[in-house]
Amino acid sequence: MAKKSTSKPVGKKSAGAEKALWRRWLRWTLWGVPITGGAAFFALGIIFWGGFNTAMEATNTMTFCISCHEMESTVYQEYKKTIHYQNRTGVRATCSDCHVPKEWVHKVVRKVEATRELYHKALGSISTPEKFEAKRLDLAKNVWRVMKATDSRECRNCHTIDSMNPEFQRPRARKQHKSAMEVGQTCIDCHKGIAHKNVRDLMPEDELEALEKPNPRFAFSPLPQIFLDGMKRVEAKEAAEEAKKLAEYAESEADVKARIKAAVDSAVAAASVGKAAASSPASGAPAPQKASGAGPAWDNVKVSNVTLFYPGQSSFEWVQTGKDHGGARAFLKGGDRCVTCHLKEVKDMGAKIVSGEKLEPTPIPGKRAYIDVKVQATYDADNLYLRFRWKNKKHIPVPFVEGGKMDPKNQVKLAIMIAENGEGDEPKVELVTRAGCWAACHIDSRYMPQQPKPEDMAKFPEVTKRLVLEDGGITKYIKSSRTKVEIQGRRGKTRGGWNNLKSDEELDELLKLGSYLDLYRYNSGEDAENGHVAASRTMKDKLEFSAQGKLTGNMWEVTMSRPLKSDTPGDIPIEPGKLYTVGFAIHDDYTDARFHHVSLEYWLGLDNPEAEINVVKQ
Repeated sequence: MAKKSTSKPVGKKSAGAEKALWRRWLRWTLWGVPITGGAAFFALGIIFWGGFNTAMEATNTMTFCISCHEMESTVYQEYKKTIHYQNRTGVRATCSDCHVPKEWVHKVVRKVEATRELYHKALGSISTPEKFEAKRLDLAKNVWRVMKATDSRECRNCHTIDSMNPEFQRPRARKQHKSAMEVGQTCIDCHKGIAHKNVRDLMPEDELEALEKPNPRFAFSPLPQIFLDGMKRVEAKEAAEEAKKLAEYAESEADVKARIKAAVDSAVAAASVGKAAASSPASGAPAPQKASGAGPAWDNVKVSNVTLFYPGQSSFEWVQTGKDHGGARAFLKGGDRCVTCHLKEVKDMGAKIVSGEKLEPTPIPGKRAYIDVKVQATYDADNLYLRFRWKNKKHIPVPFVEGGKMDPKNQVKLAIMIAENGEGDEPKVELVTRAGCWAACHIDSRYMPQQPKPEDMAKFPEVTKRLVLEDGGITKYIKSSRTKVEIQGRRGKTRGGWNNLKSDEELDELLKLGSYLDLYRYNSGEDAENGHVAASRTMKDKLEFSAQGKLTGNMWEVTMSRPLKSDTPGDIPIEPGKLYTVGFAIHDDYTDARFHHVSLEYWLGLDNPEAEINVVKQ
């Protein structure tokens, strides 16, 4: 009988060994963590993390963002017209660049918040263009508030204010960026509507002011040295360019005068002594002055280049209202003057306004956007002298006036406004030192947006009979002549204050205090006028004033003179040691009312280097 084998089958033995090894391997740990479990979780983590991030990035694409018709048919169409979509460098910012932070934690939070949009998608809250427009302001405010709270974190996905080079920015931009760093403003305070339809002007003024209030936490202290170095370089460059322009102008003037002198000398040499003595002055000679003395030697007087631009319907109220004027905060809170931001961009401003793009509901096709004027000022023991020269332009008929000429008698009118700056921070006329002519230009004057209708004016007969009206409308006035001037029109109030006239006694006191704007005007077809602006514009002041003008070839030249001293109401005495704010206006091409060109405010003084127009004595 054969013996039974006691050995186990080879296959079973091998399987048992594997099971033992597997059991032993399951019991292996690394720092107390089972290796098998850790490996499994690691693999699952890679799969989850990769899938999660893939999904995150997939929802960060423009294709995904505009897959809903609510976005594709509205904000996407607006975005395609902006610089963020197409520009000269070919760099495109997509939806996520502006609406999703780069930092991972903030990105996840934003994605969680975005799930609310799925809820409103299901409800159809903005499923039609009409529904979207009804909620557009609320949607925009939600984004603005978040960006304000985070110091415009999404803007800083691409931009940082401290790395900007002011050498490549316009004067106003670099000034505002410097101010923003100093006081703590952030990108979204100024750049609302940069990629979509701008609805900033629909916000109530008080809400807008609170939203755009600077946050000291965002301020830079000190300012980045790289930015300050750039400011120094660009300011030096601009100063050199201005000096070059003045030198070229002086050289050109000298050449013209030399040719005129040569022609005059030749004519004198050819004429007899008797005839020369009896002849009238040469046509190139300056117009005679009525004031005492021989008149100034203009060849020795410094020339200032002043650009007058077309202002449209901008007004005293407009300048101070944030939703109208982006620089209102800098003007009111920061104490900036108009020239601080706008001096070097007035030509661009004029072009935008005269085209009807902004502030002009009735544009005149072909009207020039600005006028470059050469201004000279000097004085002697008795008088102040001024000379203005600018190029004429071919007549452009006004389409909404019969005959195309608003003032057929006067091809040109040139006016100068003068106000005493006063002591310290309190000018004689409110805001005149910073706003110039706009201190008297109100939103309820004739041809302006809030011009009162005849039936509205008829409700205030006691007021209208005390005002000087023109064509039945309100003229210029200063704020201190009214008991109340509504600036921003909050809660539906009518802006302006033409009907809130102070008493005659109070108005007389303003004249005694020097709280008015002195006004002088040359008219090419009528007598020169002297007046002032307080309760309204009156042109019947008594101070001796002389103005002559002529058009020679293609160049207008107007000279003015007035006594330095004055004791008559409405005429400001010009004294050494004081500063005065002046503004210039030209009605060219037979225009009238607000259809003129005006300058920003300039400070004038007698032998005062601090003045932008330093009047040097002869």
